[in-house]
Amino acid sequence: MKPAHIITPLLVAMGVGALSAMAVRNPILLDVPAASIPSDLETTVAGVNDWFAERWTLDGVEPAGMADDLTILRRLSLSLHGTIPSLEEIRRFEADDRPDRLEQWTAAMLDDPRFADYFAERLARAFVGVGQGQFIIFRRDRFNAWLGRQLKDDVPYDEIVRAMITGQGIWTSKGEVNFVTAAIANDEFDPNKLTARTVRAFLGQRMDCAQCHDHPFDDWTQAQFEGLTAHYVPVGRSLVGVEDADRFAFTLPAEFLEDLKGTDVSDRLRGEFRENDYSIRARAELMPLVDGELWVLLDGDESEEEELQPQYAIHLDNGELKVSTRQQVYIVDDTRYDEVRVVPPAVPFHPEWLGEEGTPRQRLAEWVTHPENRRFERAIVNRVWGLMFGRPFALDRPVDDLPDPDDSVTAESLALLDMLGEDFRQHDYSIKRLVQVIAASRPFRLASDVQSAGEAELEDLERSWAVFPLVRLRPEQVIGAMLQAASVKTIDRNSHLFVRFLRFAREQGFVDEFGDPGENELSDRVGTIPQALLRMNGQLASELTEPNPFGSVGRISALASSPEATLDACYLVCLTRRPTEPEREHFLPQLGTQREGQAVQDLFWALFNSPEFSWNH
Repeated sequence: MKPAHIITPLLVAMGVGALSAMAVRNPILLDVPAASIPSDLETTVAGVNDWFAERWTLDGVEPAGMADDLTILRRLSLSLHGTIPSLEEIRRFEADDRPDRLEQWTAAMLDDPRFADYFAERLARAFVGVGQGQFIIFRRDRFNAWLGRQLKDDVPYDEIVRAMITGQGIWTSKGEVNFVTAAIANDEFDPNKLTARTVRAFLGQRMDCAQCHDHPFDDWTQAQFEGLTAHYVPVGRSLVGVEDADRFAFTLPAEFLEDLKGTDVSDRLRGEFRENDYSIRARAELMPLVDGELWVLLDGDESEEEELQPQYAIHLDNGELKVSTRQQVYIVDDTRYDEVRVVPPAVPFHPEWLGEEGTPRQRLAEWVTHPENRRFERAIVNRVWGLMFGRPFALDRPVDDLPDPDDSVTAESLALLDMLGEDFRQHDYSIKRLVQVIAASRPFRLASDVQSAGEAELEDLERSWAVFPLVRLRPEQVIGAMLQAASVKTIDRNSHLFVRFLRFAREQGFVDEFGDPGENELSDRVGTIPQALLRMNGQLASELTEPNPFGSVGRISALASSPEATLDACYLVCLTRRPTEPEREHFLPQLGTQREGQAVQDLFWALFNSPEFSWNH
């Protein structure tokens, strides 16, 4: 064998070993991230903090003290990257002596591709759900990739939403189109599903039940739901992908008005339909809906047992008789009330916000994202807050079920959503800016415990956001933390392809076993015995704590300079903090007698399974 074939791998191995040794020993000066911080960030954050200070005074609560910087770094990493900081990152953070290092690191984390990838998956759950959809027609991976690019480039959020609502083309090449194709099942497009999704995801409210009847507890009506749905009805598929059908199929000559005076379909009318490549069967009937202005043509097969269904609408539009199919306009056959109606596109409030030109979807998109539509900005602020804290700001309701902005009962308690929403709008709907404001706010940096507080008092503090809430990590955060803790080096796009593949494969399997909360990931969750056993006795936990030369256990055992350094490194890797004095007194004697191998492996297993590891705090 040639010497070069031996020397090159040895040099690579020596380099990896040197980097690992640098990481597990005491902090040394390493490059720290450089990022730009908005000049007016401090002013906005001060306004947010003043709002909370006033609320705490009115509520008569004393907020918790401030958390230490490493704890805040862990929160940032979990909320923005879905994992804990690596030992490599912790060393760099501790070497950073800038007074605004938390703001600098927040900005750097937002520029990291991991943020775009992770937040895209989180937001995709609201936008297209968690199902895989109809094979080929819906491509979740393409949607996530597209959304990740938008977040990476900090594309204004209103532009992102308009692209989803109005998307046209092939879903494999235009990821945004999958927002629409997610509503296709068994080759049938369901505009009602897309309407409910639009209101939930982009307006933060639920009007699903209004599809069948007026909402029993809210102001939503069935007519409002149908008006919104009418914007999506013209959506169709062709060889060029998703596109919008024209409103009318063809125009009838004016003399055919005489043929519409009864319920019978004349031979002349049948012939005209045939001339335009549409056929009408022998049993077809006419039904007038608006005298002299609107008719529905009922059709069906030749079987006498098959009920006739509304298939066409004929409109008198500016003196012309125009024909639409049920794929072009929304024709509702309400069997409960034996009623047929043609529903034009409409919105439940402020119709002046609708776009004046374009397809129904384009006009709807303008309405949803209109600068005066407070629901739009409140919805995303509440959701991003939830992703940062583990709970939405409106604690007493689901993240997508906010009250109306002008609701007098909640206007004062939810005023922060409007404050953050206004800043969000004024700064070009920047998701990154919104995250920076929340991350720099006092509630995000408060400690998660108050030693003197009882359970009832702690609940009061959490309701007032006067303490950082204790929230169980979501499944992807648990596995992300376990995988990162098993490596002293940061696992990201710069990691070896094999490392990234292992992470992807392990993450998917673990989340499936652990239990995926799906779209309800911001709801309160309880831990289960199977989940605890999976971390304690699962194959993955065993593999990650093996003392091999490539994992944290093996490298810390081999390269730490002392039992104290070993203990510190283990705690930093797993919990992003150093051990307390009682913990030192307990573990150091064990590490002193058996530092390499089993003792470090046992310590990792204990830290993996500690409550602190699986909670955000």
